[in-house]
Amino acid sequence: MQRRHLLQNALALAGAAAAPGAFAQADYPNQPIRWVVPYPAGGGTDVLARTMAEAMRGPLGQQIVVDNRPGASTNIGAQMVATAKPDGYTLMSADNALLAYNEHLFSKLPFSPEKDFTYIGGLSRFPLALVVHPGFAAKTLKDFIAYAKANPGKLNYASPGNGSPHHLAMEMFKNRTQTFLTHIPYRGAAPALQDVMGGQVPCMFLDLAAGLPVIQAGKVRALAIGSARRVAALPDVPTLAEAGVPNTEVYAFQGVLAPAGLPAALTTRLNAEINQALATPAVAKRMQDFGMEALPGTPEQFRAMARAESRRWGETIKAAGVKLD
Repeated sequence: MQRRHLLQNALALAGAAAAPGAFAQADYPNQPIRWVVPYPAGGGTDVLARTMAEAMRGPLGQQIVVDNRPGASTNIGAQMVATAKPDGYTLMSADNALLAYNEHLFSKLPFSPEKDFTYIGGLSRFPLALVVHPGFAAKTLKDFIAYAKANPGKLNYASPGNGSPHHLAMEMFKNRTQTFLTHIPYRGAAPALQDVMGGQVPCMFLDLAAGLPVIQAGKVRALAIGSARRVAALPDVPTLAEAGVPNTEVYAFQGVLAPAGLPAALTTRLNAEINQALATPAVAKRMQDFGMEALPGTPEQFRAMARAESRRWGETIKAAGVKLD
């Protein structure tokens, strides 16, 4: 009898010890969720995060508050999330910068993109297009490459800044085509695009999230798209491979992270909610407007893609000698 009471007491104590975590997960979420965006408000990453937050609010039964934390090539927002409690109440939009570039661009980071985060799932992928001012002499990518080779170092290109996807896309293009163009970095995509439209700088790689309307309006001319297949909104624009530059896919991607150590049950729940939101008409329409392609899948698929992109872009960054510190 005494042994039975001891066993019952032990089981009761074990249940009490396990109960807080179990109840916390069963009751999740019971407070607003913070979604960190490591860029200023108004850009494509911010707009997509807010669209997703609105789509997920109903199914989760809680507000998702977008918290913009720009700076240091996304490292400020990333460090905040890496050190947050892994309880499902802190999420983050993560893109090429954090997941594929920064570990190669900076000599040392205060976190590890591979070890300090839980990968929840993918959000979107959108290609970059090589665009020129409408009055530029080259009408095709073949002509553009020929012009660049005939004028080494004399052809300038714009980008939103050192280490941006636009900058590194051109570095990969230069490497693949054996051309030499001079980089003119700007403080943001808007002023860079403005000068290409105005003819002050003849060309740049432009993400379709920002560039699709100006391409369609004829304010810049797209020579090629950096995706595996043509974009439905620009059916007459060939891919880089079709235009003669194979193995040169250049695109931006986004996904969702949480701090490392997030319980598996919460990871599974959040992944399912993200995939469900990506399939809603409101999110699909917003992504179409920005020239984005939905990137649903499992956490494992998103992690594998991100690590593969890091290896791919690490080679380009090393070859170009680009550093941000």
